[in-house]
Amino acid sequence: MTKTTPQRLIVGITGASGVVYGVRTLEILKGTSVETHLVMTKAAEMTLAYETDYKPKDVRALADVHHGIANIGASISSGSFRTMGMLIVPCSVRTLGEIATGVTSSLMSRAADVVLKERRRLVLGFRETPLHGGHLRSMAQLSDMGAIIAPIVPAFYSRPRTVDDIINHTVGRLLDLFELEVGTVKRWKSDAAVERE
Repeated sequence: MTKTTPQRLIVGITGASGVVYGVRTLEILKGTSVETHLVMTKAAEMTLAYETDYKPKDVRALADVHHGIANIGASISSGSFRTMGMLIVPCSVRTLGEIATGVTSSLMSRAADVVLKERRRLVLGFRETPLHGGHLRSMAQLSDMGAIIAPIVPAFYSRPRTVDDIINHTVGRLLDLFELEVGTVKRWKSDAAVERE
């Protein structure tokens, strides 16, 4: 990334379970110099109601710019609009499949496709299990295309005490992939006492 690349990050939130990860990403980035561009699916709005007390308008208010899912003419649908890339968190199977096959039926998949064609960073915080061969082939295809598949899994070396600790650490690790230090990751340190055993 050059010094002329704007500190802009596209944040996509889909309808997969774990919508709080997308919300927390926006909350954490709100306190930084990164300009966030949010695109949220209709399914994400439904999941928001099932899993949290947030309203869609509350989540939109966390972003610097919000783009409607059907707005194919949005700035983030053009490669000439410079960004650091796109983080989709959580990323549903449907969205993963659309991106893998080049289907751009919504602004979510169009923006992701643009990020890939411009050779920018696309990180997919995938939230699905178990997986069948089609899922795995789509992930391998996306990895070959330059995307980073980052399944949302908890890290326990950080000794989390609360669910929030797990969420914050995971979001911090996803943002690490954009070289953004947000202060929520408990970094691994070797234990000399353990190493001596």
